[in-house]
Amino acid sequence: MSPLYKEIATIIAQDGPISIERYMSICLSHPRLGYYTTHNPFGASGDFVTAPEISQMFGELLGVWISEAWAAAGGPSDARLVELGPGRGTLMSDVLRVARIAPNFLANIEVDLVEISPVLRGLQRQMLAGETTPLSWRADFAEVPRAPLFILANEFFDALPARHYAKTPTGWHERLVGLDSKGALAFGLAPHPEPALKVIAPEGSVIEVNAIAQRLMAEIAERIVVDGGVLLVVDYGYTQTTLGESLQAVARHGYVDPLRTPGEADLTTHVDFAALKRAAKARGAKALGPITQGAFLTQLGIVRRAEALMKKADERQRANIEGALRRLAGTGDARTHMGEMFKAMAVMHPDTPDLPGFAD
Repeated sequence: MSPLYKEIATIIAQDGPISIERYMSICLSHPRLGYYTTHNPFGASGDFVTAPEISQMFGELLGVWISEAWAAAGGPSDARLVELGPGRGTLMSDVLRVARIAPNFLANIEVDLVEISPVLRGLQRQMLAGETTPLSWRADFAEVPRAPLFILANEFFDALPARHYAKTPTGWHERLVGLDSKGALAFGLAPHPEPALKVIAPEGSVIEVNAIAQRLMAEIAERIVVDGGVLLVVDYGYTQTTLGESLQAVARHGYVDPLRTPGEADLTTHVDFAALKRAAKARGAKALGPITQGAFLTQLGIVRRAEALMKKADERQRANIEGALRRLAGTGDARTHMGEMFKAMAVMHPDTPDLPGFAD
């Protein structure tokens, strides 16, 4: 039993069952015991591996893409390059390295890294220690100064807490985390239905609603419409809003019970790209995609980049590059191939021309 387990059980015993949204927020962001507060989750020695850690090709292609987006937006001289949830800083390091081929871009940006974890902030400072581009750390997107914003969000929205609702004979009831007869954490349902939820579905259905993600998307889109810029989201999820639940807990590269060891495992849900797109367009922004990560990276030239790297590689390095290419852009088992499960979507000022990577 983790220390946070006892604290959550105490909260529920005193105040009653809590929403899954609150449960996820406590597990991930508790100031002393939260997962992101205390863990370095990335890499082979952590709990999972993200695309930037698999291969430099991912960050390089996103670096070229974001610099082209800056040029397409008129090359504003007061731009800010923002990353939401920068992990260990690997993606930003690769982006800034490849951006050196576009010196006008580097000369006209400052970098903002939106990160709540003190552990990860320290790793990011180490990774980016040699950069000459001005760097600032922010605890929240709202702290990023007003300016044209060029934003990268790789595996960020999936970690924002969501709510679950289950359909019963009396309507949609919110799914909660409470205590069972033995005092253990357990899922249950709110006694009263949610009157605002009107989705037609058979009994037993579950739907996830991520209001936090939608509000953040609306905030970002509003900034982009007023100040200019673009947001690129790359994450795993659905192209259309769908029924079903996707809450999962990951530790040591495997799935675990989300209620068993709070604070010791990463909690995520699949991203509802359609809902994010609706939130962005409701604020007047233009949206491209979602499109599969495999299609997006292929259009950006990941195959050509892999071929170029393999020309200078030995046999072992070539095998690694080929494996990374399959994992990033290939289809098949979603646990080992990210190309289909992961999606890419861009949100931009309505006057910005279409950007590469999003052709049908």
